[in-house]
Amino acid sequence: MEEENNKLDRIIEARMKLKARFESKMEASPSVSDEKPLGKGPINRHGMPQTPIGQTLTEKWPVLDLGYHPKIELQNWRLKIDGEVENPVILNWEEFMNMPQTEDISDFHCVTTWSKLDMPWKGVSFADLAALAMPKATATHVMCYGYDTYTTNLSIEEALKSDVLLAHTVYDAPLELEHGGPVRMVTPQLYAWKGSKWIKRIEFLNTNKKGFWEERGYSNTAYPWRNDRYS
Repeated sequence: MEEENNKLDRIIEARMKLKARFESKMEASPSVSDEKPLGKGPINRHGMPQTPIGQTLTEKWPVLDLGYHPKIELQNWRLKIDGEVENPVILNWEEFMNMPQTEDISDFHCVTTWSKLDMPWKGVSFADLAALAMPKATATHVMCYGYDTYTTNLSIEEALKSDVLLAHTVYDAPLELEHGGPVRMVTPQLYAWKGSKWIKRIEFLNTNKKGFWEERGYSNTAYPWRNDRYS
C-alpha cells in the first residue's frame, strides 16, 4: 500500500509540473479561447458552442476505421510510451488498470459531420500517462499508434487536456472491439480521428510529424469550432 501511495504521489507531482509547463498553451488553444467559434447551441463544458459548424447531432455511434478490427486479448495488450521522455515505459493490462482511473462525460465530433453528445467514459488520463514517462523539455508533439497500423499526431498541449483519456469503458461497459476496444484515445476538443482506436503506443516527438490521415490531406490541428477538417 505504501508503495502504491508513493507511486500515486509521484504521478501527481509530475502531472502538476506538466500542467505548469503547458497551462498557458492549453488556455490559449482555439477550442478554449477562440473569440469567434463557429457553431451553435448552448455553451459546452469548455466554453464553445455545443455543436461545431457543419456537424449534425446523432444518437447512433457510427463505426469508421481502416477496415481492420484487431482483436487483442487483454493478457497480450501492451501500451508503450517512449520517444522524447525521461522514463520510457511499457504497461501491461494490469499495470494500466492500476493507474489512477478517471471518469468523464464529453462530446465526440467526427470529421464526417456527425457529433454524439454526453458520452460517459472511464479510463486513464493522458496527463497521468505522460507524468509517468515525463516528457523532456524538447518534446512538442505526440504520435499515437494503433494495433491496426493507424497513426495520428497532436500537440502536447492538446493531449494534456483534462478530458483526453485512454478509455476502456463507455456507458458503463467495456469498450467494444468495433469502437477501438480494449482501449482507445478520446480527444473531445479535436475531431475524433485524433484519438487512435486500439492504441498501443504513444511516442513523444521534438517536431510535428504527420499521421495516417494527416499525410492524406487532413488537418494537422483538427479544431472543430474552426471547421478545421483539411489542410
